[in-house]
Formats: sequence, C-alpha cells, structure tokens
Amino acid sequence: MNQVGTPQLWALFAAFVAVALLIDFLALRKQGAHRVALAEAGLWSLLWVGASAAFVGWLWWTLGGLAGNPLANTKATEFITGYVIEKALAVDNIFVFLLVINYFAVPPEFQKRVLMIGILGALVLRAAMILIGAWLVTQFHWVLYLFGAFLVYTGYQMWRAAGEEPDLEANSALQWMRRKMKIAAHFDGEKLFTVVAGVPMATPLLAVVLLISVVDIVFAVDSIPAIFAITTDPFIVLTSNACAILGLRALYFLLAGLHEKFHLLSYGLSLVLAFIGAKMLLADLVPISVAWSLAVTFAILAATIVLSLRIAPKGAATTGAYPFPAKKER
Repeated sequence: MNQVGTPQLWALFAAFVAVALLIDFLALRKQGAHRVALAEAGLWSLLWVGASAAFVGWLWWTLGGLAGNPLANTKATEFITGYVIEKALAVDNIFVFLLVINYFAVPPEFQKRVLMIGILGALVLRAAMILIGAWLVTQFHWVLYLFGAFLVYTGYQMWRAAGEEPDLEANSALQWMRRKMKIAAHFDGEKLFTVVAGVPMATPLLAVVLLISVVDIVFAVDSIPAIFAITTDPFIVLTSNACAILGLRALYFLLAGLHEKFHLLSYGLSLVLAFIGAKMLLADLVPISVAWSLAVTFAILAATIVLSLRIAPKGAATTGAYPFPAKKER
C-alpha cells in the first residue's frame, strides 16, 4: 500500500499539533480554573472537528485531489474512517474518565487541568505504540491476523461487560498507588504534590492523572489495532488518532452529563470492534473497502445512539462523588 508520510508532511503535521496544543494551553491558562459550561464545551468540540476537517482537506489537496489523483481520495477516506472509529472509541474512554473523576470527587474547576495533562501523555504514548505497531506490521504481516483475533475477542468481552459499572476499588493500578505513594486526603488547588504536617505527599489530583493515563493505555491497545485494519500507513494511522485525541477534553465536558443517555453505546462499540477484527481476519477471502467499513461503522453507531435514546436504561447509574477513600487498614 502506498504510504504518504514524507518528511515534509510529518513536519507540517507536527507543527499543526504543536499549534493546536499551544492554543489549547493558552486558552486554559487565560480562563483559569473554572467550571466548563455545555455551550463552551460544544464550541470547542466544533472547533476541534473543524480543525480535523481542515487537515484532511489540506491533505487531499496536497496529494492532488483537485487533479483527480485517486490516491488523494483513498487517503482522505482512510483518515476519515480512522478518525470516526477513534472518536467513537474515545466516547467509551470518556465515560471511564468520568467514573474516575467522580470517584475522586475532582472539583469541576480542576478537571480541565487533569484532562490536559492526560491528553499530552496520550499523544506521546500512542505515537510510540503506533510506530512500534507499524514496524511490526511491516516486518511481520501475520501480526495483522493477531490484531484481528484480538479485536474480535475484545469486542466479545466489551459486549459481556456492557452496562456494568467498573469496580475502581479492585483496580490494580489504584491499589498499587495506595501501596507505593502517600496520598493526601484532600486537594490542594491544582497542585499535584503537597505537604501535610511536614510530610511531602501526592494530591488526589496526581492519582487521577496517573489512573487516567493507565486507562488510556488500556484503551489504546484496543483502538490502535482497529485503525490498522483500515490502513497500515503510519502517517494516516497517527494523524487520525492524534486529531481524535486533540478534541478529547472538550468532548469530555460535552458528554459528561449525557453518559446515561448513551447507555447502549458500549454494545455498538463492541460490534464495531468485532466487525473490524473480522475484516482483518477475512481480508484475503472477503476484502472490504474502506468506504464500506466507514458506512458499517456509521450505521452501527447511529443505530446504537437511536436505540439508547428510545430505550430507557435498566437502572440509574451510580454517580455519587465522594472524597478520596482512606487506605484500608489490614
């Protein structure tokens, strides 16, 4: 498959990401700690989607789309499909973020800082994972079949776990932090470290950042192989993934109050993962075009959203926010 990641394109995309992060950082600093309103989150979400649309339009034009170069249409479609899949999977990711933030009772005015740090970490970690994955696929083509089998299995596990609330008390990462770190019982503004009675401690905010990073790594293990089912071009895989992540903070605040309305979304995402995994496994027997993959993904997600709005959830979700629990005595 043709790859379009020339040094010039990589450099321009790096500049695009740097400018986007700078704008986001300056806006965060100017506004200070405050509760993000739904209108503000919606506006930022539209801006991030618009920036991604502008990028793929520029990529299509650069590759000769106006001249009728079929490569331009192919790469643009691959980007859009990868972006939609990653954005959809990010919604499930966001709901787990919401659970973590509610569990630690993070004040609304501090949540922006947590998510900003999480996004920076996600960009670095996912870039490394994508480059490693691209190298593996280049060297060992059979790795794609492992990715496919893994996605089918993950889809099955997601379907089984759909509708169940994750148990953070049993989370191994949280248990490890409690054993290895001294964590203060209360927040100290937006600080990650504090001093209590002369003893240096981590704040609950640091625990949230670390736990969200672990969650993102777990989700990346699912989402990155899914994009490799669409294209093995590292440039398209990384750019579509990065563009979806850049808007994660705004999307979180947009969906924070709507997670109960989309209670069936996990079922739809499990079907998407299973479909993509099957596509990878059967690629040599029943090849499915990128356009059809995009259409099927849209159809599954649209049906899931409509059904979520028409079918009431079985029971109310647990949303209580409470202080950081003290370490249990043995």
